[in-house]
Amino acid sequence: MSPKEICHPAFPDAEEPLISYGLPFSETCRKHVDEKFHASKIYIICSGSLAKNTSNLKDLEHALSGRVAGVRIGMKPHTFMSEVLEIIEDARKVDADLIVTLGGGSLIDAAKAVAFALGNDVHTELDLMALPHVSNPTVPAKPPSCPVISIPTSLSGGEFSDYAGVTRDRDDQKFQFCKPLKGPRLIIMDANLALTTPLNIWLQSGFRAIDHCVESFCNLNCVAVIREACIKGLQCLIPGLLICKFDPPNVEARHKCQLGIPLALTPLHNVVLPGASHGIGHMLGPLGVGHGETSCVLLPAVCKWNAKQSADNVERQELMAKVFWDIDVARERFEARGLEEGKADLGDLIDVIVRELGMPRSLKEVGIGREKFEALAVNSLEDKCTQANPAKIDKKEQVLEILEMCA
Repeated sequence: MSPKEICHPAFPDAEEPLISYGLPFSETCRKHVDEKFHASKIYIICSGSLAKNTSNLKDLEHALSGRVAGVRIGMKPHTFMSEVLEIIEDARKVDADLIVTLGGGSLIDAAKAVAFALGNDVHTELDLMALPHVSNPTVPAKPPSCPVISIPTSLSGGEFSDYAGVTRDRDDQKFQFCKPLKGPRLIIMDANLALTTPLNIWLQSGFRAIDHCVESFCNLNCVAVIREACIKGLQCLIPGLLICKFDPPNVEARHKCQLGIPLALTPLHNVVLPGASHGIGHMLGPLGVGHGETSCVLLPAVCKWNAKQSADNVERQELMAKVFWDIDVARERFEARGLEEGKADLGDLIDVIVRELGMPRSLKEVGIGREKFEALAVNSLEDKCTQANPAKIDKKEQVLEILEMCA
């Protein structure tokens, strides 16, 4: 029986973005370019490692034969403004009518920012900074007119959000550009393509999605339907990632992880923000720490810190802990490490998952010393996710306390 495409909206309350899986990514992309986008000047942003080490870029170019107007190969992690501005000019020169990303989250953020910039005649850093971002969301701007297709190779989930994180080169500060910016209209999932992603990157980015679920669930404004999406997301991600760790070529496990991502991003789609693990993590990223690594280091500490602050946080975390214990493969790991249900707190359970995945658990392990804590604390207070933390954080001393727990 020949494979068939499965295509449906990512979220139940919106027609787009669409998710597609079941066919090879190049075939799916060609199909939707022909039938939905009718594009003739396609600009591709491709991972440097994919372009160098695989035939995936050539396969995509062949599938889109005659319609590829430009290609950008490779970007630094964390989507630096200088490179975004380069791509804006490249895409403008070829009058791109569709952007396709083939790779991870930094490329996806770049594509969203580029499409937004093209719709608003952006040429310089000042022009880009004049667009709406979470610190200045009300300035007028036009929505992007150039659509984006994302073919993700990691589990970062940026393809499901209407935000784009871009790092300013001169001070490593990350800005989250926001509506009327739009995310990709089509997301193509291909678990066989995902096998090309190094296991460490796959696990890191997947743990970031776990962080989305945990922090959003623990947000005291999170309603039942969104909490249910978080639970379902964890039921895909935790077993999927643990299986991938010990059986990296397992295609079904990779696909299970992919299916968890739109569930993990459902809260953000509904404007329920995560908390301080994300907020502080946004500032750690430009210092060279991977997004998923920031979550591995910060999330257990943030959970423990929040639990100390109020009973409301403890109650929500106890509900979340039960979700973890109800996942069989996770329960096996918890019991093997001597944890007891009802006694171990949520931070303890998350710590076990991180260690089982072989991820770092301290700032020292990711190269961040105490000399950087002060600036990190100050910058983190400006992040909307820190401000959305269920236990209020409005003093640098509070952030410093969390950082010390992670030292």
